[in-house]
Amino acid sequence: MNDYERIEKAIVYLKENFRDQPDLDVVAKQVHLSPFHFQRLFKEWAGVSPKKFLQFISVEYAKNLLKQNRSLFDVSFETGLSGTGRLHDLFIGIEGMTPGEFKNGGEALLIQYSFAATPFGEIVIASTEKGICHISFIKNQKEGLENLRYFFPNAQLVKKRDHLQEDALQFFTGDWNDLKKIKLHLKGTAFQLKVWQSLLHIPFGNMATYGTIAGSIQNPKASRAVGTAIGDNPVAFLIPCHRVIKSTGIIGDYHWGSHRKTAILGWEAAKLSPEN
Repeated sequence: MNDYERIEKAIVYLKENFRDQPDLDVVAKQVHLSPFHFQRLFKEWAGVSPKKFLQFISVEYAKNLLKQNRSLFDVSFETGLSGTGRLHDLFIGIEGMTPGEFKNGGEALLIQYSFAATPFGEIVIASTEKGICHISFIKNQKEGLENLRYFFPNAQLVKKRDHLQEDALQFFTGDWNDLKKIKLHLKGTAFQLKVWQSLLHIPFGNMATYGTIAGSIQNPKASRAVGTAIGDNPVAFLIPCHRVIKSTGIIGDYHWGSHRKTAILGWEAAKLSPEN
């Protein structure tokens, strides 16, 4: 087998046997490699370790069971985990929330939201008592509310503009450097949060590449995984995923449209121009 065939076989094996929670030695044996060599090869091809890949498969299966209103004990057992403690740790590490929080869909969460016009189109902006939890460019307010309900299906949504939203909206018209004013309340995996935090360090009017971001989080080979995390950014503009471009200089994709991304980058550059 060549390297691609080995990784393909390993992925198929993990998908078919995840309920057994096979360890590194068992999976490496399936492709006739030493555990050390297999670990390195898998991470080069998949962008994550075999253990992390197994966790992703397990948590997706567990999420489907939780949506069926199964008990945490049943979900743990059917996913191949030793108990609800393992299930809890798995969800905290991958989803950034407990299994119970995923199951109730934010039921105890009060979210205030409003709509606002920006130089780049209308947005829906939402906040909890802890900070901004969602900003998205929208085509219309109905779409914006539906999008918010998708992310927080069981939260209590109240249409109201609060001071957290007011401070955030100042970034479109006022001082974009006073980050201390902005409080964020984010839900994500440890890896996603690390990527999103690194985006906050890209200066206004500047750009970075996916490879640069991967290097900044000490994972230089994870450009593809970084791109996925950037695409999952829940707070448009404030978490500046628009400032990340391809290493070739091409602007690249943007969740809210590549033309809007180009416009935002141009607007930021103009704001920094001495003539402005």
